[in-house]
Amino acid sequence: MLSTILLQAQATGQGGNQWSFWVMIILMIVVFYLFMILPQRRRQKEIEKKRNAMKAGDKVITVGGVHGKIKKVDENEPTMLIEVAENVIIKIDKSAIGTFAEDLEPKDSKDTKDSKDKK
Repeated sequence: MLSTILLQAQATGQGGNQWSFWVMIILMIVVFYLFMILPQRRRQKEIEKKRNAMKAGDKVITVGGVHGKIKKVDENEPTMLIEVAENVIIKIDKSAIGTFAEDLEPKDSKDTKDSKDKK
């Protein structure tokens, strides 16, 4: 009789634990989505928007670290011509653009003057 009561108590206790387990799993998935996946999607959309807005004369840095200036953007193909030195032009894929030089420049010219004065 006592063993039957203990088994029934154990069986009812597991149901509550099972729900809390699933709630924790769902909560972990939601947190992972909010802090990892959503910000990455936003960054990807921003990068894609900038790549589509590229034009001749923009300064870029490729994922390989090559600095250059865009000479021509092919509208029909996903490629562009970049001048990396005087009269040295290479053809690269648009997806190879890692950073835009304007993103690396300080936004406030006052900051650059102050940093030069400190040296």
